[in-house]
Amino acid sequence: MNMHVNSVSNVQPPPGPRTLTEVGLGAVMMRDILLKTMFRMNLTLVSDLARILCLPVPLTQELVDMARGQRLVEATGTLHAGSGSEMGYQLTDGGKARALDALAQSEYYGAMPVPLDAYKAQVKRQSVRDIKLNRQELLRGMGHLILPPDLIDNLGPAVTSGRSILLYGPPGNGKSSISNGIRDALGDRIYVPRAIEYSGQIITVYDPIVHAAASSAVDDPGSLRRTSNRYDNRYVHCERPTVITGGELSLDMLDLTYNATARTYQASLQLKATGGIFIIDDLGRQAEPPQKIVNRWIVPLEESRDILALQSGEKFTVPFDTLVIFSTNFHPNDIFDGAALRRIFFKIKIDGPNQENFLKIFAMVAKKKGMPLNEAALLHLLKVKYPTIDNNYANYQPVYLIDQMISFCQFEGIPNQMTPELIDRAWANMFVKKEAIAH
Repeated sequence: MNMHVNSVSNVQPPPGPRTLTEVGLGAVMMRDILLKTMFRMNLTLVSDLARILCLPVPLTQELVDMARGQRLVEATGTLHAGSGSEMGYQLTDGGKARALDALAQSEYYGAMPVPLDAYKAQVKRQSVRDIKLNRQELLRGMGHLILPPDLIDNLGPAVTSGRSILLYGPPGNGKSSISNGIRDALGDRIYVPRAIEYSGQIITVYDPIVHAAASSAVDDPGSLRRTSNRYDNRYVHCERPTVITGGELSLDMLDLTYNATARTYQASLQLKATGGIFIIDDLGRQAEPPQKIVNRWIVPLEESRDILALQSGEKFTVPFDTLVIFSTNFHPNDIFDGAALRRIFFKIKIDGPNQENFLKIFAMVAKKKGMPLNEAALLHLLKVKYPTIDNNYANYQPVYLIDQMISFCQFEGIPNQMTPELIDRAWANMFVKKEAIAH
């Protein structure tokens, strides 16, 4: 990913908790997560526990002391020389029983979750709607594409508004590349919680597949002499997330996933995309009709909030702070009704290039790939081949044709060259001839 750090970004980090009250969770939940973590990971040192629980050392020590007071944890009586002479701790029999009991209710252990309300406040601080991209930054994200001049005029306001965008037009003209270019143009960083807590239930949010951790500039809670508590370690500092789905998208992916064995929840795709971009590619190829997919987004798109449900049926509201990009090869009027179209704020047609732009792209690709241009071959392509498909030029075709000709030349052991005959062979692979196949 060719990320550049966006100069306009100044995301405020979530402040680190200085007291157990500021962690924002009930004492029993915090104690149980401590016991489960000690039990599952066999940890004995407060500095190790602090790192895994993502809490400062003094607060972790307070939790250990609380559990000691309840006779669930005891000191092992050995000082660990290799760890700055730290005292070791272990679970008592009562502590093990309590840990097993807590694990039966929920397998979750490790990082303390962030209460939903604290998370909502952080989403506001790093809203994707506050990004102000200028023309240069957007062009930098799109640097590798040759685009019609008015496209950036239309895309710029759409991206900066943080509202939904529909890209439509014939296949092979870079709708997906443009979506990815928008992602690259954002280029700044936000804080993603490892897990959030609502009504006693824990929902994991951070997902290494979706979230690219920015760096290991994590506060080290193991450092006892630490002066800074730069930000709350229950969050991971990440690039703005990008979720890309295509034909495989189904509506249940937009709901919480409940793991019945572990009795924990995983955030929906929408929730994981908070603060970033959600790209729905190839709209119209999903099992669900496009209208139904857009209907599911109506409340989030209009009200910047989403409604999720727990196993119990209890519904609750989470922030919806995502730039949604729908991309389709169908005409919008063929797949949406008027109400759905009104809800998608920007509609931008991505068309194939005209002959002049096609030749520009062709020449640029040829130069990049070390393929000398040949006038006879180009005339053959434009005057003989393209009229057979009504002169429908597409952005993907130059790369496709040139790569094919390079493969032929490599196989024959000849220098890269284009000839009318090689154009014919490449064309035959791009458009398969219609014929009946005997079965």
